[in-house]
Amino acid sequence: MYWTLELASHLEDAPWPATRDELIDFAIRSGSPLEVIENLQAMEDEGETYEAIDDIWPDYPRKDDFLFNEDEY
Repeated sequence: MYWTLELASHLEDAPWPATRDELIDFAIRSGSPLEVIENLQAMEDEGETYEAIDDIWPDYPRKDDFLFNEDEY
């Protein structure tokens, strides 16, 4: 299982919080690439609810991770 920014971006509009099965259903309905669906299926299903993409991919970068000053634009 691997995540990239491109793959993770397909889950940004997911109905958080969500279970693994709900995320798989969302990925299928929204036309996400097969890699996203395979990554979700590879996760252990313990019935837990994920609050955000950070719970799935802890290294997911946030706005604070980028050196970008929004005030300049």
